[in-house]
Amino acid sequence: MESSQLQQIPKKSLKNNVYFKITTIIIIVLLLLVPTAMVHNLIQEREQTQNQAIEEVSSKWAGAQTLVAPVLSIPYIKYVRETSKKDTTEKIVAVKDYIHILPDNLEITGTINPEKRNRGIYDIVVYNSKVEITGTFKALDFSALDILPQNIKLDKTEFVVGIDDLRGIEKQVELQWNNQQLFFNPGVSSTDVVASGINAAVLVDPLQKENYRFKLTLDLKGSQNLYFVPVGKVTDVKLNSSWPNPSFTGAFLPDSRSVAESGFKANWNVLHLNRNYPQMWTGSRFDLDASAFGIDLLLPVDNYQKAYRSVQYAILFIGFTFLVFFFIEVLNKVFIHPIQYILVGVALIVFYTLLLSISEHISFDLAFIVSALSTLLLIAGYVRAILKSSKLTLLLSAILVILYAFIFVIIQLQDYALLIGSIGIFVILALSMYFSRQIDWYNLNLSEKANKNE
Repeated sequence: MESSQLQQIPKKSLKNNVYFKITTIIIIVLLLLVPTAMVHNLIQEREQTQNQAIEEVSSKWAGAQTLVAPVLSIPYIKYVRETSKKDTTEKIVAVKDYIHILPDNLEITGTINPEKRNRGIYDIVVYNSKVEITGTFKALDFSALDILPQNIKLDKTEFVVGIDDLRGIEKQVELQWNNQQLFFNPGVSSTDVVASGINAAVLVDPLQKENYRFKLTLDLKGSQNLYFVPVGKVTDVKLNSSWPNPSFTGAFLPDSRSVAESGFKANWNVLHLNRNYPQMWTGSRFDLDASAFGIDLLLPVDNYQKAYRSVQYAILFIGFTFLVFFFIEVLNKVFIHPIQYILVGVALIVFYTLLLSISEHISFDLAFIVSALSTLLLIAGYVRAILKSSKLTLLLSAILVILYAFIFVIIQLQDYALLIGSIGIFVILALSMYFSRQIDWYNLNLSEKANKNE
């Protein structure tokens, strides 16, 4: 090896030089944490850019939708004591509040037709859906509320359907209320239950003993998520779609589901005993959204999450590569300059930027292979140039291949990442202890081979 790569180290200072080299390597590893953190930030920035693209498309299409359907909201007058701020006298004032009644039986059947939209290099999932809502309300009985009948404004009863983003409504919505056909109006009179939605004025009769039947069909579009709130005493939701990668989320999972390449089918059955609010109440006492459930139309691969997980092992990757370099120095009595350590470390970090940028255009697995192969060839060529040894180059290349394969397996096996990672670190430690077991750290001699290679 040329004198610029190999240096003769006097015996007297050998001990100090070994410790100095170890200290130098540790400092280099710590310094490389700075660009590693920059890669972390870059991944987060790209992910944020993707989220902004999703929000931009959603703002022009329609956002995630949550259906709260239906609720009967009936205004009533209640009397409360009010204290005057001027003379501290009390007086009785009339205040309008609302009675909210949920259906006895609720059946929802929906078909979701997803589409992929593009904003730059990013894919966004939007959907059109047709949702049919049927069910019944029990005959009205206000005895449990302790409200005088004359204070209840039955002629102002509203049939309310909560919809998060009203831009998603594509057609006029008609309501069949018993034998009547009614049309909806935008907005809601009370925000006790829902903040946004549509309403229809319906006729109710306190003397009627029969249940009220209702039916409506909703053509609704949205982005990525579609949720339902189980407002029925018995709520049955059936969904089907051609999307092959659904994520069933929320307060309840489907009672039955089937997922295939051609799409999915799912069925939820929720009882009023499964949620924490009654069938009838007054005011804004309860948060219905906490019981929402539904689907998330996931994209097949989240490249940023996988890239982020791979970067988490960067310090292990760099540290072990440097450890191999150090053992090569010790066992083969050569000297590798700290600058050469730094260049190899930077190459290892550039792998992650390659992985991130390439995975935005092709599949993550293929991007990983391309990035790993490029980095491997770069480091192997550099090691061959500085060590002048094909044997050592092949050894280091084989170790890097094993490391990249190890990281790739961990990324794929998300549920077992901790187990596989722990076993891998244990094996690395065991191999390091095995190959260093016979090294006499106080009597190393690098000078002989250095002289031969000069």
